[in-house]
Amino acid sequence: MPITTGETLPDTLIHIKTDDGIEETSLKDWSRGRKVVLIAVPGAFTPTCSARHLPGFVEMAASFHNKGVDAIGCLAVNDAHVMHAWGRDSGADGKIDMLADPEGNAADAMGVLVVKTPVLGNTRAGRLALIAEDGVTTHVFIEEPGAFEISSAEHVLKHL
Repeated sequence: MPITTGETLPDTLIHIKTDDGIEETSLKDWSRGRKVVLIAVPGAFTPTCSARHLPGFVEMAASFHNKGVDAIGCLAVNDAHVMHAWGRDSGADGKIDMLADPEGNAADAMGVLVVKTPVLGNTRAGRLALIAEDGVTTHVFIEEPGAFEISSAEHVLKHL
């Protein structure tokens, strides 16, 4: 079952590449004590993710922070090196935490794991956005396969 409002973000490991190496944490710990926006995308450098989904959050990061958001995270079933490179390439560095879910465990725990996508060839995260306070979801926006509407930066910002 997909994650719903009022549920706690999963305590599954994710990776974040820093200048000092790869940090392991969990979505639960990443969000602890903060108001966060988390987006999940099918993959780094993929068309909709790179042209529309992530850029909206990069462009509107200051607006999210002005509404009390402490951090924005972008999760994909990719390794930390790919997520780090995508963050640099997209202008997300310093604005968005690029969260690697290399085995899809976090996506699976949130109920949005898509198995064997035809185009991408392996297990990926479904597209979503959520707002959480101290790890507890207050709003969850899960897209239908192939859609990109309710998980957009503009839509999420209206709910803060």
